[in-house]
Amino acid sequence: MSQRVHPLNDQVSKHNIPYGDQPTHVEGGHPPGLFVLFFTEMWERFSYYGMRALFVLFLTSTIANGGWAWEREEALQLYGIYTGLVYLTPIIGGYIADRFLGFRNAIIFGALLMTLGHASMAMETVFFFYVGLGLIILGNGLFKPNISSMVGQLYANNPAKKDAAYTIFYMGINSGAFLGILLCGYIGEKVGWSWGFGLAGIFMLFGMLQFMFSKKLFGNIGLATKNQIDTGADTETKAVEDPAHVVRDRIIVISILAFFVIFFWMAFEQAGGSMTIFAADYTNRVLEGSSGTLFKWANAILVVVPMLILTAVLGNLFRQTYKNIPFSNFFLGLSFVIIWGIIIWMLRREFISDATEVPASWFQILNSFFIISCAPLFSKIWESKYNPSAPVKFAIGLFLLGLGFGILAFGGLSIPQGAKTASVSMVWLILAYLFHTLGELCISPVGLSYVSKLSPPRLVGLMFGIWFVANFIANTLAGWTGSYIDKITETYSISTFFLIFTILPAVAGVIMLALNGTLKKKMHGIT
Repeated sequence: MSQRVHPLNDQVSKHNIPYGDQPTHVEGGHPPGLFVLFFTEMWERFSYYGMRALFVLFLTSTIANGGWAWEREEALQLYGIYTGLVYLTPIIGGYIADRFLGFRNAIIFGALLMTLGHASMAMETVFFFYVGLGLIILGNGLFKPNISSMVGQLYANNPAKKDAAYTIFYMGINSGAFLGILLCGYIGEKVGWSWGFGLAGIFMLFGMLQFMFSKKLFGNIGLATKNQIDTGADTETKAVEDPAHVVRDRIIVISILAFFVIFFWMAFEQAGGSMTIFAADYTNRVLEGSSGTLFKWANAILVVVPMLILTAVLGNLFRQTYKNIPFSNFFLGLSFVIIWGIIIWMLRREFISDATEVPASWFQILNSFFIISCAPLFSKIWESKYNPSAPVKFAIGLFLLGLGFGILAFGGLSIPQGAKTASVSMVWLILAYLFHTLGELCISPVGLSYVSKLSPPRLVGLMFGIWFVANFIANTLAGWTGSYIDKITETYSISTFFLIFTILPAVAGVIMLALNGTLKKKMHGIT
């Protein structure tokens, strides 16, 4: 999922204090605070991706269906501006938390802004729609980088477990995205847009409340510097920096990787834009007979199994913290009761229905599902003797992304020039999401890791800032390029449109392979 961990401010202050009398682990030696952050992030991603799944569909839907009947070009341009700014404001939010609010207050304030933003969008007026977008953008900037930083601070005295902690946290990201797209998308399309937007806000509120009432678990972690307790620790030893030419070369590598990542996310982020339009208007989503029944059961398993796992994690947290953070556990437990109720209602509604129509937003959940399914395999490859260099991983990711769009281009060959609707098999979209996710696993976590490893200690924040600016540019370009879907379809075909996103990443991948030797030398031993 594109949902990417943002360790902008993963700096551990010498003033942070441990848990004291609080339980030190839930499972595997991890502190309970990790799982509070896990669920807080899960509900934030639920709200973000739940709303994003509806964004273009709502704007382009007809007035009769409750939408605003915008032209696709206008909707996709606004989508690009919105998703772009979401990756720009964390740079500012990280600075504000560092200098003024502290991580904890920034998370709470950001969550509150996003809750108000989703509530505004649920009102479905032009004024409040834009106000809602603005609040979500600002809130995300305060929330996103700082909750990831708190994860790092939890392991100040146990850095060996930090990688495992971020892996658990990453599962929270994808679990939230999965559930948000599935449930907000379903309710928005099947019941009403306001209900879908509102549901995103409700769970953002639950995430904020369960975090607010869990402060006992964090001690001094995440507080503003002026509020931290000086434990009398020695001043941290200044990190020894590599020679100037080595630092310069590694910064060049980061800059080149950041440039090429633009081509990846520009194409990948068509998921919420042109690919959603393809799902809504060009894909046969009505299933009959055994196909419909098979989908109902597959969808039920797809939803229930992850929820059972999440509920088990919730139970472990409750057993460790029910005396220490009762109000936090109350809101977290209530959120799960509501989510289980919605899931049971949704599945029952689908099973008793004679017709089966797959929501257009449903296909976006495949990214999170494939990440959760395939991430362990990629992790093993990266730890084996077959682990390729960073440029090669980037090239593979770009090739896989291009292959996914090539499959869509092939699947759209039967769609006539200029057609506004069609009914091609959903298999093409499913395969495209599979290859896009495999590409993401080669680039997203790998890129963050190499920025961290290649950056000199004094410039880590700046280098991550450059990385997020690249994401901002990519998301903005995604909306702008996606807005040409109608013009290119009318002049050529929709296959031609997707072929563009096949060629661009492939060419970028070839260039990255050609640069492999040079970049490896400039990394000066970093692997």
